[in-house]
Amino acid sequence: MVQRIAVGGEDFIALRKAGSYYVDKTDLLYELVEKNNAVTLFTRPRRFGKTLTMKMMESFFDISRKEGGDAFEGLRIMEHPTFCAEYMNQYPTLFLSLKDVEGRSFDLAFGKLKAVIADVCKRYESLGKESAVNPADAAVFHRLMYETADEVDIQTSLKTLMRMMHTVYGKPVVLLIDEYDVPLAKANANGFYRQMLDVIRGIMSMSLKTNEHLKFAVVTGCLRIPKESIFTGVNNFASYSVLDEDFAQYFGFTQGEVERMLETFDLTEKMELIREWYDGYVFGDTEAYCPWDVVNYVSALLKRKDAKPKNYWENTSGNDAIRAFFEMRDIDVSEKFEALLNGGTISELITNSLTYEQAYASESNLWSVLLMTGYVTTVHMEDDNVGEESPQQVELRIPNREIAGIFRTAVVDRFKQTVPVSRIQELMNALWDGNAEAASGILSDLLWQTISYMDYHEDYYHAFLAGLFVGRGGYSVQSNRERGLGRPDIDLRDKQNRRAIIIEAKKAESGKRMEHWCDEALKQIAENQYAENLNGYTQVLCYGISFFQKTALVKKM
Repeated sequence: MVQRIAVGGEDFIALRKAGSYYVDKTDLLYELVEKNNAVTLFTRPRRFGKTLTMKMMESFFDISRKEGGDAFEGLRIMEHPTFCAEYMNQYPTLFLSLKDVEGRSFDLAFGKLKAVIADVCKRYESLGKESAVNPADAAVFHRLMYETADEVDIQTSLKTLMRMMHTVYGKPVVLLIDEYDVPLAKANANGFYRQMLDVIRGIMSMSLKTNEHLKFAVVTGCLRIPKESIFTGVNNFASYSVLDEDFAQYFGFTQGEVERMLETFDLTEKMELIREWYDGYVFGDTEAYCPWDVVNYVSALLKRKDAKPKNYWENTSGNDAIRAFFEMRDIDVSEKFEALLNGGTISELITNSLTYEQAYASESNLWSVLLMTGYVTTVHMEDDNVGEESPQQVELRIPNREIAGIFRTAVVDRFKQTVPVSRIQELMNALWDGNAEAASGILSDLLWQTISYMDYHEDYYHAFLAGLFVGRGGYSVQSNRERGLGRPDIDLRDKQNRRAIIIEAKKAESGKRMEHWCDEALKQIAENQYAENLNGYTQVLCYGISFFQKTALVKKM
């Protein structure tokens, strides 16, 4: 039985040799070749297994890695012996990842691109020494490897390498380009999009368009950039996004795959919790779990059986697209955000193809970006085939509790930026004065100014309170930090005046139960000794706060 699970493992052969758990996606290999596309583009959100899948492809096809065959023993692709005999380790294979190509300026980003290509050349250093290779290609190869190449060399680099490989091995090349659009996303954020677009378009055009050295190519990314922008002239080109049914089951974990994983590690009792937090994405007609989250949480459970689910995905992807909604002065999305955060749906016009320059240009484009990057997912499309250029009306929802938390955090951050400082000071004055009634009224007023929820989670209220206090001058604020025998929700200290406030917050199931939960919060503060051993502080105030929807009740110990 497999006893380990690898977090962040993207090297397929290393994963298999280590005996780590692997969710079998190898049927993709057979289906990919059967489709017979010259170029296949897969677009999926970050952390949905694109890189591991590409490394699996490299291990299978690459003629120079004969040990790759052993890594596939026991996997489903071995049920196609004729196919394996024809394709397994039979073709020169060139793998390139662009996920680290970024920088504050074009020169820095271009320098990283040169370094990435140099690393590829070092993996195939023997090519430059082969007598059959054209001397001019060998000269370019050495410039690439020693990072002295110019922009033209870089744009033609993959085609040069493919021509050399074709010459040496006598077979056309399988080309794998991972995260092709990261350089463009980063360039757009830093103001040199057009310069980087010229470079990436040159690389793509030279390696994919009418290239006799190409067997076939697979490209992955987050957004489907329009063909005329980057894949101009590429024939027999197929693109599969989150809206397409084909290949949908190969990115993310299916329900059955998660169930088998939990059975393997004797964690079946966690199934519903994992579903609530990390399931809910829909690719085509297939529902999927985020694999990054599932693997991280299972790993945590193997170390500590009572580990709580948390947001693993947020730290891997910026929330710029959500924040961009708040920066568009001519639109108000508060009602749409309320509908989504209350578990509802909205219907939006979705474009399947966007440049990064266009991404934040309109509300419709922003919803398209949120869909392609995994912040929302589909419920229903009026047309099952969303075309490259024809936007379609699509019903959207938030996929799970993890993503709902990201939305809530963004809303709280926005609220914190817009609430008047004077109103926060009124709340602070009421708390320092021990005026629980005034504090209740101010908190309730502030809740009415932010987005409303029908189904509030307690962690929303914790974030709401922390957002009010954190960053306010003169105070030290800790949230959920160990204190006494537990972790109070808010530990606020005014060191200069030697005074402190301890707050425990609870969510009430009804207005009538708010006082009960205030009392429970105060009981928790007392039993866990949250206010003990605050040496040197002459005033320590303890508050239990209960929330029901947009109403707050504050009680003082």
